[in-house]
Amino acid sequence: MSSRLGQMLPPAGAPRDLAMAQLANSVGDGAFVVTSALFFTRVVGLSTAEVGLGLTVAWLAGFLAGVPLGNLADRRGARGTAVLLALTTASAVAAFLVVRSFAGFLIAAIVYACSQTGLTAARQALLAGLVQPAERTRIRAFLQSTVNAGLAVGALLGGVALRFDTQAAYLVVFGIDAVSFLVAAGLIHRVPPIAVRVRSAGEPRLAVLHDRPYAVLALINAIMLLFMPLISLVGPLWIVTRTNAPSWVVASLMIVNTIGVTLFQVRVARAVKDLRTATRSVRYAGLAMLAACGVFATTAANLSATVTAGVLVVAAALLTLGEMKLASGAWEISFGLAPADKQGQYQGFFGTGPAVARMLGPALLTTVILGWGPIGWLIVGALFLGTSCTTGPAVRWAVRTRAVNEDATPSLVEENAA
Repeated sequence: MSSRLGQMLPPAGAPRDLAMAQLANSVGDGAFVVTSALFFTRVVGLSTAEVGLGLTVAWLAGFLAGVPLGNLADRRGARGTAVLLALTTASAVAAFLVVRSFAGFLIAAIVYACSQTGLTAARQALLAGLVQPAERTRIRAFLQSTVNAGLAVGALLGGVALRFDTQAAYLVVFGIDAVSFLVAAGLIHRVPPIAVRVRSAGEPRLAVLHDRPYAVLALINAIMLLFMPLISLVGPLWIVTRTNAPSWVVASLMIVNTIGVTLFQVRVARAVKDLRTATRSVRYAGLAMLAACGVFATTAANLSATVTAGVLVVAAALLTLGEMKLASGAWEISFGLAPADKQGQYQGFFGTGPAVARMLGPALLTTVILGWGPIGWLIVGALFLGTSCTTGPAVRWAVRTRAVNEDATPSLVEENAA
């Protein structure tokens, strides 16, 4: 077991510091996700409608802030920007401990969502500057395995708080979340600064917004990321309302997903070495997700509780395989097609996919799957497969458009120490 854990961490140095920073973040995030709904209603005193509205507005703001904050990382330094955004995230979580009104909650939630989105873009830009292109997907896979391990620990801490179900327990969990981002800021500050580049005269400030092939690929990724609500929301609702499985099986979806990504993401990512293999990986993701949706659809039949539980575990495993294949391909595509001097804004744009999936996925997928039953599952699966098959043409289009500008080399300026 210790050798397995050792394989999940990148080599010592800057990548390991980044991994440890993300581990700290993910422990806090895991606890936040598990307890936030009850914290905001029972401790802050908001209605469920206010919580839903506030978080929707906050993640919309985060979606809009991704590219500008990524551009800030490009122009002012990825390390310093990441440290600053980790600190603002910690401040937002700390604010949740004291706000007791909708207005205060909304402000803190917007700061939290914008900081999280920008922090992701800045860390990706930092990774791109510290790691050779051939190693980026492999190191990113290590980071993802670390994130899932942290989420599992955080979820366990959140579960303890739910068990006590007291204001003090929830406050402790949110305090841990805030501290986790302070720890992350310190770890990121240990990473060497990377060079930043000066924008050329006449160049658009946010060039990624003019890059149509990359925008199409970001849209494809966002559609594929609709698998996320299947694990967290739609799958559990389907199990409870449409199958004979016991309600505790709901937890198996997250358990299979978390353990699977933690243990196997690095191994799956080894097959991705360039844009061609990345395109193939995304296509395999579509196949796996179609298969998962087909297996989910069969659980509507009048199966025994035991058989249904087993079938659901298979569906969760297939969906997890699809997630790992998608992630491996998407990392290579997002890094490989982004100009070296604009990784921050490009990663910020590509990284809006999860926000889009969180905003649109729940309403769309609950309507299609819970409303239409097994046919809905097959339609969603066909959407995944069809979307994955458009990746190849979109990547080839993007490669053709970049051949014109490959000699552009803006001047370098060293990043100031944060």
